[in-house]
Order: sequence, then C-alpha cells, then structure tokens
Amino acid sequence: MLTDIATRQTYMETFFNPSSVAIIGATEKAGSLPGIILKNLLEMGFSGKIYPVNPKYKHVFGLPCFPTVLDIPDEVALTVIAIPAPLVLDVLKQQAQKRIRHSIIISAGFREMGAEGVEMEEKIKQVAIENNIRILGPNCLGVLDNYTNFTTSFLPWERVSKPKKGALSILSQSGAFAIALLDLAAQEGLGIAKMVNYGNRIDIGESTLLPFLMDDVHTKVIAIYMESVDHGRRFIEMAKACSKKKPIVVLKVGKGAAGIAAAKSHTGAIAGKYEIYKAAFLKSGIIEANGLEEFIDGVKALSMQNPPKGDRILIVTNGGGFGVIVADYCSENGLEVPPPSPPLKEKLKNKFSRFYVVNNPVDLTGSACDEDYRIALNTCMIESDEYDAAIIITLMAPQGMTEKVVDLVVETMKLSGKPAVICTVGGSFTMKIKQLFEDRMFPVYPSPERSARAMSMLLKRKILQGGTVHQIL
Repeated sequence: MLTDIATRQTYMETFFNPSSVAIIGATEKAGSLPGIILKNLLEMGFSGKIYPVNPKYKHVFGLPCFPTVLDIPDEVALTVIAIPAPLVLDVLKQQAQKRIRHSIIISAGFREMGAEGVEMEEKIKQVAIENNIRILGPNCLGVLDNYTNFTTSFLPWERVSKPKKGALSILSQSGAFAIALLDLAAQEGLGIAKMVNYGNRIDIGESTLLPFLMDDVHTKVIAIYMESVDHGRRFIEMAKACSKKKPIVVLKVGKGAAGIAAAKSHTGAIAGKYEIYKAAFLKSGIIEANGLEEFIDGVKALSMQNPPKGDRILIVTNGGGFGVIVADYCSENGLEVPPPSPPLKEKLKNKFSRFYVVNNPVDLTGSACDEDYRIALNTCMIESDEYDAAIIITLMAPQGMTEKVVDLVVETMKLSGKPAVICTVGGSFTMKIKQLFEDRMFPVYPSPERSARAMSMLLKRKILQGGTVHQIL
C-alpha cells in the first residue's frame, strides 16, 4: 500500500481523469454493459484515449478494437472490466503483464454470491497486490466525474438524469442508490462533482476516497451511503481530517438484524453494530442523516449555505399556520425560536401595519408584499444581532407576492452574512420561484418540517466543527 500522500493522490486521480482507458468486452450490441459504458464515454465528450478490447470485433463505435490489452500498442492508464466474473482473473493477469496499474471492475458475481465468488475475489485481490494494481469494485458502477467528463456507468443517460456540474460528491456501496441520488440531485437542482460506487470494495473504499475528496477543488460536500466501512480505525482518522475541511453526511443502513442480512447479500458487507458506527460518526465529525429525505435535504442545505453561528432562528412568513408548524419542528430539531427583544419588537411595529404579527414567527399575513420581506429581514438580521439564521416562508398565492421577492430576500440575507433556507408550497408559479432561489444558492423545501430539518443539519455541522452552540443534537 502506498503511504506517500502525493503519490496516493496521483494514483486516485487516474480513476477520475485517466489519460487513456481500455474498455474490456466492448461491443455495439444493444444492452451490453461494456457497450453502454463506451457509448456514455463518447457522448460525454471524454478527451482521453479510448481502446475497445474484444477479440470478436475490429472496430466498435468507429474506434479500432483490440483482441486483448496486450495487443494495444500504447500505454494504458486504466482498464474498465465488464465481462462475466470467471473471465476477470485472466484479464487482470494480462493487465499485469502490460503494467496497467488501475482497474475498475464492473462485473458482478463475486463475494455477494457466496463461497465460490469469495474464492474468485481473493484470487483477483492477490494478483492485484502482487502487481501493484489498484482496484475499484467489483460489482459496481464505478465513477462519474462531471469535470473531466469521465464515467464508467452502464446506465444510459436517457434513463438517468445527467446532473449539472456542482460541489457535491457521492460515495456509495450501492449502485442503485448512487443512480437514484444522481436523479434526485438533478430534480433538486444540486450540482455533482464526483460519484463513486465501489460495490464489494476489495481495495479502494471510503478510507482511500475521503482524503482524495478532501483535497479535490470541486468537492464542497461529501455524501456517503454506507452499509459497512472498509477499515474502521483508518476510516475514523480520515473522516476526522476531512470533516475539518468539508462536511460529510452519511446515510447508514443495515442498523437492525434484517438490514444487516440484506447488506450482506447485497455487497457481501459485514455491517456490524450500529452503536459502534454512531459513536464513530460523532468522533469523526460526520453528520448522520435519518432516512433518504433528510439525507438529500441535508446535503442540499450544506451545498448551498454556510452553517449558522448559533441556534437562534428567525421565522418570517406570510402564512401564520405555516409559521407555527415550522416553529414546532424547530423545537423538535434542537433549534431555538426566541421572541424578539422589546426594542426589536418596537422597531418592527413602527415599520409594519398593525395587522402584522411582530413576534417570532414574524407573520406578514396574506397582505404581505415583496418589500415586507426585505424590511423584516433587514431589521432582524442586519440591524439586530438577535438571530443566527432564518427560515423564510414565501407563499406565492397572495397578490402582493411576485418574483421580486427572490432578489430582495437573497440580497438582504447575503448582506447579513447569515444562512437561510426557504419554504414554499404551491404549483407551477411556486416551482418557478423555487428555481430562482436555488439558482442563487438558497435551498428551497416544500414543507415546514423539511425546512426545519435542513436548518438543523446546518447547525449540526457547526456543532461538530466545535462551535459555540451548547446542544448536541
């Protein structure tokens, strides 16, 4: 194993930005995994050299095709292997002869299938160790790098939404979950930097990927779907170092007996006791999400907003009932909703109609207009230091509400230097407002409870960073 950090980073870079790649089993046959991988690479505009390998063809998608990797006249940086499991070992031995040091093994049918698969996997691992070959997989989708246009995914883009470039990187043992996250990210307006699905993880796993992502200029937030962990102590060390620079959000599955059994049959993972994981997450500064919805909402908030300095939350709404629900969920999620001080309350009264409720929540009522939001936020978040963050509810049905509210809210909150999340509920016009907010990096949620939980995730980040907030959520 390589210990030099610079060397390790160089090794890892090859999996995301190889100068050349050999696609083992490449074909134009419809539905073929290596064929789809090659087609996806071409469609994404990958700039490196591509070498199809298959003894049955002379050309694949217009590219010269070689019988084996040994027949390729040039150096090859990476192989992508997507052929039946029993054939993988021989290909890896040929790769060793050609001194190709990186491989992504897409092929399934190994440890997850039982004793015979375990034996095949161990032989592959031994060849890799003896020849200094680094392996991602097997039983995986491999990688997506949105900045180098490199992918080894075997799912066609017409079935999976290709996400825009962004700051979120995804690590996942489950291929299906990784793909679902890409789709959800596209729906939520979240940009993706990298995605890695490592499946059975015979070599490269979380402990190797975290230090790489820690130094990746495109990655701001790391999201991990976790059935098990590769190296317990090393993982804690790497996660602790990484979380000091970038937030890590984990969705841990396999908590109970049924989930542990399912994980073992899925990727051959030994999930272990959940209590141990929970303690490790706290020790290493990892934010744990409770379920898929919270996972998505949390990474979205962390990708778009900075953590608050404290737990004092201002709620501004033009629907009193929604404000009450948000306040309830804030209390459930470790957030304080303190009333304004008498001087601040008097200030608000002097600026607003007597029909408005100047408390916390600040209820602008159905008579609110765009400018009222600016006044409320400016008074409470800039002229006063009584609040650390804001949950802003913009119901767009009232006549006084227009697209202008986006500019006013965004500009005021940016001047305050404090984070905010938006809650808005409605139809097509509301969806347009959602898009406008998220284009400006303000996360929007379709329910009061989700907006409160998202703000709670931002606060957790501050707490785990060693902030001054007194609660442990």
